[in-house]
Amino acid sequence: MADNARARKLADRIQVVVAETLDRRIKDPRLGFVTITDARVTGDLREATVFYTVYGDDEERAASAAALESAKGVLRSEVGRQTGVRFTPTLTFVPDALPDTARTIDDLLDKARAKDAEVRQTAVGKAHAGEADPYRKPEDEDEDEGRDDEGEGEASA
Repeated sequence: MADNARARKLADRIQVVVAETLDRRIKDPRLGFVTITDARVTGDLREATVFYTVYGDDEERAASAAALESAKGVLRSEVGRQTGVRFTPTLTFVPDALPDTARTIDDLLDKARAKDAEVRQTAVGKAHAGEADPYRKPEDEDEDEGRDDEGEGEASA
């Protein structure tokens, strides 16, 4: 078993090697605008998962996924050559869910902004319910205590 620091370093190196190789050596016309976002290596350094995003629609994403699968052998041999590890890890390409998650969060934030604007429009020209200052002051408490004493005196008479 390798330590986690070595696995992280190898994952970082794999990310760079795959990105550079895709940019320089792979000339597949199906390969769209691909960005390698992350790479993770298992603790035994035998398997590497490479996360990627593709700019475009679903058809371009599917074509880029097919191009990455077909270029997997070339990419793995280049990773082995440039990293110099004893056993070159097998590469698995996984589409990164980060852009979809970010898009969902942006949509939710837009909805929240719209609701806030709606509440702000409803509040225009309205007054608060109750008094302007609903909190009791210390001098109010002294007056209330005097009334309680008077009330007790009348009840006993």
